[in-house]
Amino acid sequence: MGSNFIDYVKINCRSGAGGAGSMHFRREKHVPKGGPDGGDGGRGGHIILKGNAQLWTLLHLKYQKHIRAENGKAGEGGRRTGAQGSDVILEVPLGTIAKNPETGDQLAEVTEDGQEIILFSGGRGGLGNDHFKSATQQTPYYAQPGEPGQEEWVILELKLLADVGLVGFPNAGKSTLLSVMSAARPEIADYPFTTLVPNLGVVAYRDFKSFVMADIPGIIEGASQGKGLGLRFLRHIERNSVLLFLIPATAEDIRAEYNTLLNELHQYNPELMDKRRLLAISKCDLVEETESLKDNLPADLPVLFISAVQQRGIQELKDQIWLALNESASVMD
Repeated sequence: MGSNFIDYVKINCRSGAGGAGSMHFRREKHVPKGGPDGGDGGRGGHIILKGNAQLWTLLHLKYQKHIRAENGKAGEGGRRTGAQGSDVILEVPLGTIAKNPETGDQLAEVTEDGQEIILFSGGRGGLGNDHFKSATQQTPYYAQPGEPGQEEWVILELKLLADVGLVGFPNAGKSTLLSVMSAARPEIADYPFTTLVPNLGVVAYRDFKSFVMADIPGIIEGASQGKGLGLRFLRHIERNSVLLFLIPATAEDIRAEYNTLLNELHQYNPELMDKRRLLAISKCDLVEETESLKDNLPADLPVLFISAVQQRGIQELKDQIWLALNESASVMD
């Protein structure tokens, strides 16, 4: 994963122009007046978006401001069609949306690995004069020019696609948990607008499975009204299929803290209430015993006691998450 977590790029795309059709007549020794045999021009290259499940950011496109597909080649005599201009394939993470910068209209959304969408078509090649002969017009001195390509600015946007969103106040130990759970050290992204950033971690699970976990920076009370980090981050939770609430064992009132977090999410988007929720009580190494905490836990969700520092309860947590992810997936199917 790149060290920058970019969820927005604006690029200028130009698809290839079609090649011109050929105006050509057959010329052979024994055929003084050969008929028309001009071939067609090749089509210009398309600009294609392709989903790639291994990509998590748009960083690789950040430095390519101008994307150009190749023009088609002109047709030739002997009915030879011109070569097609080669396409440009832009690989993007799943969940990437292409938009028109002027109108904001959505042009495409890539949701599956390997999915290809033609964003801008190449121009069609022109027809050669071979197509224009008729009983009355035996020697057409005419062939079509190729169509021009399309040139447009386009915005690519990515909503963070994580399977699990970590929800908790800034002191809950989310970064620590993520670094302990994930296979890769989560890279800190440098968003231009804040120093707090969503960390992404790929968590390796049993049998080579994995899921993506996102640490959404501490949602402080009032974030849904745009205070603090505001909406830009809460937006990232929308696609998580499981929400993992993290509250430290040292919290004064676990149930109250959970309700505050829940209320924030509800204020922002009531649909988030439909997602599966898990609660992990973190920093269990800092309290004498966890029995006394059990009287003050919310009743309607699975609760696990963990210590990232001592790596306690981590495998159980992964098991619970995997279960919840698969239950969410089967509900959606």
